[in-house]
Amino acid sequence: MNLKIIFFFLFCMPLGLFAQKNVVDSLYQLLDKEKTDTNRVKLMCDIGYELRVNDPEKALVISNEALLLAKKVKYLNGQSKSLGTIAIIFRLIGNFPLALEYNLKRLKLVEKTNNKKSFAGALINIGFMYVNQEEYKKAREYYYKADSVLMELDNVNDERFNIALNMGDVYDKLNRNDSAFSYFTKSLGIARQIKNNDYEGMSMVGLGNSYLKTGQHLLAMANYQSGIVNLKEAENDDLLCEATLGLASLFKKLNQNDSALFYARASFTLAQNDGFLPRHLDAAKFLSAHYKDEKNIDSSFFYLNYVQQLNDSINSKSRIRQSQVLSSNEQVRQLEIAENLALVKKERKQQLQLLFIAIFIPGFFIITLLLSRIRMPVKLIKVLGVLSLLILFEFLTLLLHPYVKELTHHTPVYEMLIFVSIAAIIIPTHHRVEQWLINWLTKNRPLFAGNKLKMKRSKIIKKITEA
Repeated sequence: MNLKIIFFFLFCMPLGLFAQKNVVDSLYQLLDKEKTDTNRVKLMCDIGYELRVNDPEKALVISNEALLLAKKVKYLNGQSKSLGTIAIIFRLIGNFPLALEYNLKRLKLVEKTNNKKSFAGALINIGFMYVNQEEYKKAREYYYKADSVLMELDNVNDERFNIALNMGDVYDKLNRNDSAFSYFTKSLGIARQIKNNDYEGMSMVGLGNSYLKTGQHLLAMANYQSGIVNLKEAENDDLLCEATLGLASLFKKLNQNDSALFYARASFTLAQNDGFLPRHLDAAKFLSAHYKDEKNIDSSFFYLNYVQQLNDSINSKSRIRQSQVLSSNEQVRQLEIAENLALVKKERKQQLQLLFIAIFIPGFFIITLLLSRIRMPVKLIKVLGVLSLLILFEFLTLLLHPYVKELTHHTPVYEMLIFVSIAAIIIPTHHRVEQWLINWLTKNRPLFAGNKLKMKRSKIIKKITEA
């Protein structure tokens, strides 16, 4: 069961275009009125999500704007939502490497929070990205991690179902039928527990595929037929195409050619009507081979032409997808350039401020020295001396802070211990230097006239006394 096809070709089907346009227009109106940054981030993510199918380039622009705003206001949930939306857009246009990259960024962000459900969801998404890139062992690794996180939580049946179903799909692709059967059975149990027809139908199709591979034809037939009933109720036409073609393959093995033809045509018609190109192609291939076996050359040739047309159509859409991938790569590059420029501008501003402080400190000290050479109150000179030292020591702390953060990997406890140790050295040093500086400034300052007269009198009295 190729679950990635469910999502991979969604961007080729502009269903509900007008309804979607109304939703986007409404969201834009709300965005124009909204003043709170956090709510603006949410609305921009919602717009990006709504545009993901019909206008992925515009969706990427507004989702990246949401990400930048969320970073600016330090809104972690907004950053997480923006990254998730961007990852979805890249996945739909087929840029799986970038989709994986943004999902990994989101995972790092979610790790900083204590939201285990979001953490498990991020792990599931990464696993799904590896499935899309056919790296099934890596996908399995992330599904295992997500499952271990979900074991600690309640009311996460949807997530548990997705993991079980996807694990079954992974093991099916690795041709490990026992494990695939086990996980499909597990997913069916969860689906029945929460009474979800769509989930139940998907699990049964997976089980039908497993039973068909192992030659258990009666069990395969029972699961396919039950799955079809559930999928019809859930209106899941995509999996319905797979289920009916699975039944066609089963009846073909049982040499029941009429039944095989009936279900193959059903799959072909449904896929044709709904625009499911891969399903349509699979059904056309089956019908061409079926009629060839029946020595019906005309019908076989008819469906063979269909296969060629569908391959051309898929290749055309693949070229469009490649163009979108290149366009999205360039768009991300330009956005990264803009973000780096903003970061450089911010860093330059900080450097200029530090440079100003570095120039100001010796300048302030020189002014203090100059003022000490003119007739000014002792208290003012003491205050200026204390201020110059305070500024110097605070500047040293400011310079050390980034290095301490990097050394401790932003661990508050270690940062506090290091700064307490630095303070234990700086504070006594500060007091000693302060006393020395004040004494030096006051001793070397010129005296007021009254003080000079007193000193002259004391000298005269001292000379008379000595005489």
